Amino acid sequence: MMLSAVVGSATALASTTPSDTTHYDKPRKTRLTLGGYGEAVASRMFYSNNYKRYTDATLYKNAPGFGQVDLPHVVFYVGYDFGKGWSLGSEIEFEHGGTESAIEIEEEETGEYESEIERGGEVALEQFWLQKSFSPALNIRAGHIIVPVGATNYSHMPTEFFTVYRPEGENTILPCTWHETGVSLWGRTQDWRYEAMFIAGLDADRFNNKNWIHGGSGSPYEFKMATAYAGAVRVDNYSVKGLRMSLSGYLGNSANNTLNATGKYEGLHGTVAIGAFDFLYDDHNLIARGNIDYGHLSNSLEITNANKASRKDSPSPKNSVAESAIAMGIEAGYDIMAHINACHRRGQRLYLFGRYDYYDSMFKTVSSMADEKEWGRQKITLGFNYYPIKQIVIKGEWSNRMFDKAYNNEPTLSLGVAYYGMFHL
Repeated sequence: MMLSAVVGSATALASTTPSDTTHYDKPRKTRLTLGGYGEAVASRMFYSNNYKRYTDATLYKNAPGFGQVDLPHVVFYVGYDFGKGWSLGSEIEFEHGGTESAIEIEEEETGEYESEIERGGEVALEQFWLQKSFSPALNIRAGHIIVPVGATNYSHMPTEFFTVYRPEGENTILPCTWHETGVSLWGRTQDWRYEAMFIAGLDADRFNNKNWIHGGSGSPYEFKMATAYAGAVRVDNYSVKGLRMSLSGYLGNSANNTLNATGKYEGLHGTVAIGAFDFLYDDHNLIARGNIDYGHLSNSLEITNANKASRKDSPSPKNSVAESAIAMGIEAGYDIMAHINACHRRGQRLYLFGRYDYYDSMFKTVSSMADEKEWGRQKITLGFNYYPIKQIVIKGEWSNRMFDKAYNNEPTLSLGVAYYGMFHL
């Protein structure tokens, strides 16, 4: 049996999406692909984690901080090429080292302990699809697939962003990694790549003030409702050397896509519309990335009122949902080891980077809804990414999450280690 490690640098990965068989688009001598990625993080927060830190900010201005360790994502991938253009892909993801159920302290006035279930089951099946490839320009995929709306959903491997955790803006307002059941048509020709998909819609019962539609792709049940459907599209251009520019979008209804929707959302559409632009530049030892995402939700007031009126044992967050949300981010890093010949020959890299994020999950609300300014945030991050080899990265950063002047900023130090690799057997 032949074993060959297939791991791309940021440049190589830029030409494809991790949800593709990118590493598998070209003919190969082997059929089985194993791989995955994982992250381990330790952080020290220099701010209070008391649930009242937003409602009574002045009381916690000089409160002691806290530390935490985390396994944000550990993913195992299995793919197989059946031949004659047929292939499969599957990913099993463990988030935060657990089963996607947790107890949290609600950051509202009560400070109650809440049991949160993002998806039914013990682990998350992030991908499971079958694909028929007719040519590099025409592929059909059906099953549970990644929705590549936004920069992070398209490039979510830990080697594809500088920060210790995934970029905070998109990871807050959008599902991330966003995966749905449906069918997609995708391909690449010359300097263009496209993807269009038909998928199950989001669930308005899971929307909230802190994360907008983030929770809408999950289900607390053993199944996901699919009364409403949605479409997503992405187009990437590679005409300029070292540069990828991308547009992506999503459109679908959400109000009747939950259990027992009759009565609660009767007559509502809850249309979610998202538009996003992102780019990647990787050349001359410099990597720069950026994104802007804007989303709109119709019937936000009616959905808010219906969710707040839900039964106490309902899994709905039962709080306000904005009419619009926004996320913008830009980062750049330079490889200072590129000028050290011995390190460069061994493939070692050391990027010093900076990043800026602005995001607001309550960016625009209807006039009768309270303006919750604590959800409008900016974040500055400075740090490093050290690659001893291509497959492994060690990350360190200082960041400061900044709020409206009525609230306390949240500085943090983090250190992480991550890997990403695909192996053809």
